Amino acid sequence: MNATELRASLGLAGIYALRMLGMFLILPVFAIYAKTLQGADNHTLIGIALGSYGLTQAILQLPLGMLSDRIGRKKVIYGGLLLFAIGSFVAAGAHDIATLTIGRVIQGAGAISAAITALLADLTREENRTKAMAMIGMSIGTTFAASLVLGPLLAKYIGVNGIFALTGFLSLAALIGVWLVIPDPAQSRFHSDTEANAKRLPAVMKDGQLLRLNYGIFALHAAQMAMFVTVPFALIKTAHLDKSQHWQVYLPVTVIGFILMVPAIIYGEKKARLKPVFIGAIALMTAAQLGMALALDSFWQIVGWLSLYFIAFNILEATLPSLISKIAPADAKGTAIGVYNTSQSFGLFLGAAAGGWLYSHHGPAGVFGFTTLLMLSWLIWSLGMQPPKAVRSVMLHIGESWQGDAEALSRELAGVAGVHEASVLLADRVAYLKVSQQQWDEAEVRRLIDATF
Repeated sequence: MNATELRASLGLAGIYALRMLGMFLILPVFAIYAKTLQGADNHTLIGIALGSYGLTQAILQLPLGMLSDRIGRKKVIYGGLLLFAIGSFVAAGAHDIATLTIGRVIQGAGAISAAITALLADLTREENRTKAMAMIGMSIGTTFAASLVLGPLLAKYIGVNGIFALTGFLSLAALIGVWLVIPDPAQSRFHSDTEANAKRLPAVMKDGQLLRLNYGIFALHAAQMAMFVTVPFALIKTAHLDKSQHWQVYLPVTVIGFILMVPAIIYGEKKARLKPVFIGAIALMTAAQLGMALALDSFWQIVGWLSLYFIAFNILEATLPSLISKIAPADAKGTAIGVYNTSQSFGLFLGAAAGGWLYSHHGPAGVFGFTTLLMLSWLIWSLGMQPPKAVRSVMLHIGESWQGDAEALSRELAGVAGVHEASVLLADRVAYLKVSQQQWDEAEVRRLIDATF
């Protein structure tokens, strides 16, 4: 990476992390706090308040990404961060569950993830795009783990309303960071690897392999939100832990989950055994949900099931994006990711709302009975998944003045040893390839690409 690319990648990863920190910090303490507000005697309303962020995020995520193509990336990002800050301050000042829900709805309306990735694509060369996206992915994972520990601690000292206020200020800091740190792109254009193309949506939506993954991320995050509507109360009632001490449970189980995730991912990728690892993680997640449905009667039961949960969750969170990249058509990767992210956001909303309603009417057993069925249905559907090819994505720039036959070049590239799929898009000035992880004739591919300059 050159200096501009590194600055853009680190800067946008940091800004993404600041925004996600604001969202994740409240997860482990939200339900307990919301219970103290006026009108929150109904647990269903707590779930809706928690999940309402995901609803507006799901509705606006793709449209705002497309809007950034028209009015500019930074304008959409500025607007989204400002909305998130306003929503945070509304939530911070809430004295009743309705106002808190309004604040969460406004927060979710700042759906800028698609605009951020599009700006990152504008500021990085094709051959460095994967590295840049990996930085954002790492920032999200690190932020989530840190938030489970920091959330309860911050709630002790500044309260949950203080956390909301802090997230508002973090969002404003991120806005200033976009202005001062992130370079302005010399040119903005559509990127098929990071942005959704409305014309490719029907094909992506009909792809059975991608539908399995979209349902999976929906179910995974629905279960996550249902869990955070329920587990904090179990830690208080059963484990007799004050909410400020919940980090003592979350810290070890997330660390265990991360440590055991790494060898599983390495084995799956290096040995081309990603499907067995993936199916095994879903099965482990199903067992964790079933365990929580049947036995949350002691501190060590809660710790044990949460440990299994985070091992499975971390593996699935790492493998799902990898599977999307391997399975999605080379020229529709951005569209596939957009649908995937939208499915995740809908899962956040429906999982929290359903979890709140079930907790009100059937207690923890009802909540985790529901999440067990979600995981079991995902497990059964995933058994028919085709094993993904052992490939990785490569993007190469096409010469700006080249006006040759894109289809012919695509066929030539696809015929090179080790290239499984190739698509040349002149509008993007890029060749999208899926190549073997083991060996491919990189020299021949670059010879063909160099001929376009």
